[in-house]
Amino acid sequence: MRNEKGFTMIELVMVIVLLGILAAVAIPRYINLRTQALQAALDGVAGSISGASAVNYAAAQVPGGGGTTTTGSSCSAAATAILQGGIPAGYTLTALPLLVAGVNTCVVTQTDGGDTANSTIIGVTAL
Repeated sequence: MRNEKGFTMIELVMVIVLLGILAAVAIPRYINLRTQALQAALDGVAGSISGASAVNYAAAQVPGGGGTTTTGSSCSAAATAILQGGIPAGYTLTALPLLVAGVNTCVVTQTDGGDTANSTIIGVTAL
């Protein structure tokens, strides 16, 4: 009788079953992470537009502070004017109806995921 070393068929089948279970658990989590990452990127762009608008408004309120004129501009034009480097590629802006004079709520749309987020641009008039 030979003394051969190796894996038995049961051991190999158990490894294949365990790999299948791990794959079944890991793949849905990976797909969900992609969706969450796209939404986080979209929220980041919307937040940066709102933050840049607030800084621009504050600069306009300080004597000699300047600030870029955004009143009467479209959402895209205003965001491009106040963001360094403009609107990132893969995002578009559209305006919601004007609710308060000088304040526009813009909808930021991500072309890759199709998701949307809102951003507020405060109108600044040249002093």
